[in-house]
Amino acid sequence: MASSKDYLSFILEQLSGLEDISYRAMMGEYILYYQGKVIGGIYDDRFLIKPTKSAEKMMPDASYELPYEGAKEMLLVSDVDDRELLSALIPAVAAELPAPKKKKR
Repeated sequence: MASSKDYLSFILEQLSGLEDISYRAMMGEYILYYQGKVIGGIYDDRFLIKPTKSAEKMMPDASYELPYEGAKEMLLVSDVDDRELLSALIPAVAAELPAPKKKKR
């Protein structure tokens, strides 16, 4: 099942307080970027983020879910209505992720 454009719009609105949020459509789903780093995505109308230590600490009861068959587990952001949580969560997750790799030409 593909994710809806409406759900993407809702999540982007919830993250509108953060600068440099972008996304890329991929096979009916959406990959989310913060400051050029992949922080998670929208899969089957679920907002999933990479399971960093910060994310686990900020959402101790979050469940691990597969974005798609064969992928690594990610954390489900179940309280997508909490803008305060999201505005703290996304930068904290990004801070723990490596810089994007340079593409070879």
